[in-house]
Amino acid sequence: MACLDLELGASAVCGYQPSMRTLDVGWITCAVSPECTGSARQPYGRCLAHLDPGELDEVVHRLSPGSAVDLRATTVSRCLLERILTATKGYLGRARFDWASFPESARFGDVVFGGDVSFDHARFQRLASFCDARFAGNVSFGEARFAEELSLHGVTVAGHAAFDRVTIGSDALFGGAVFGRTASFESADFHGFVAFDGTRFTGDATFRGCRFRRMVSFRKARFGGLAGFEAARFAAGGYLTPISVGRHLTLAGAWAGRDLDLTAHGCSVDLRRLRVSGRLTVRLTDAEADLEGATLRGPATVSGKGAARVTSLHGVDSEELELACLDLSACRFTEILHPERLRLRDCALAAAPRGARALRWWSRRRSPDH
Repeated sequence: MACLDLELGASAVCGYQPSMRTLDVGWITCAVSPECTGSARQPYGRCLAHLDPGELDEVVHRLSPGSAVDLRATTVSRCLLERILTATKGYLGRARFDWASFPESARFGDVVFGGDVSFDHARFQRLASFCDARFAGNVSFGEARFAEELSLHGVTVAGHAAFDRVTIGSDALFGGAVFGRTASFESADFHGFVAFDGTRFTGDATFRGCRFRRMVSFRKARFGGLAGFEAARFAAGGYLTPISVGRHLTLAGAWAGRDLDLTAHGCSVDLRRLRVSGRLTVRLTDAEADLEGATLRGPATVSGKGAARVTSLHGVDSEELELACLDLSACRFTEILHPERLRLRDCALAAAPRGARALRWWSRRRSPDH
């Protein structure tokens, strides 16, 4: 920072305010004032928000479909955004919106992004809509802030998508979206209703450490690889009922303040240290689940179809747990805190060694119908 201080001192003597503060932001910034760090457009030396009307006309007239746009740290009004999208006919090349501010509704519906796109640290004060937009490359919204609704309903992302540490102040809609490679939502904070219904994740999807403050739904979603919800918090519960998970579904260390409904087909399910305050419903089809160390404060049911099995109940603390139609032949039943609250129905158990006596609590458990 010493070199920067020296440069500022020399400039002050000349009465000139420098526009380059590369040690701070990494690009040439707007010369209008030290407070504006918007990316400067050459040869004007100012960001698009501070160009004169005639200068802005010149910039817009030079745009065409596929043009790159650089609006980093720029205040993007609705009028400015509309002019850019009109000039490019809704087809942008490499697009940089890092640290940009959108004081009005930002509508990118049906826009095609032909190159990589970055909205890292962007601020959206009103609705942000990307309905049916197409991203041909990668897109990043790292640490972006959305004061109101966010809609990515029906979007298609061919590359990687990153939403790590975003904050969304109202509802977030991702229904029908398609993510072609990985999708990351680590430590995202969702304040409103969240819908991923019908969303397709071709690669791994990670929601590690997410906070869902209202209901969240993954009905009929498809996960081609990992579906990771480690340490996620579902304050109002949720529906994790995807059509398929390609590799592994994990809620290890997650917490649900209300009911949690979970469905898994043909994959392994990690429910170790899961904590649920409401009702837990788990449906397994040709899948296996591990509930080691789970704490279940409401009624809980784990049921299976096909080759469904549970591999561990070690250390489970449950108020009422029913296991139905499951293979328990390799299940660990050690250190269960309240074994008398466990009920089994149509489950396959390992054969007891010859001469061994059955556990008393096991033989006494009977369904209410008997």
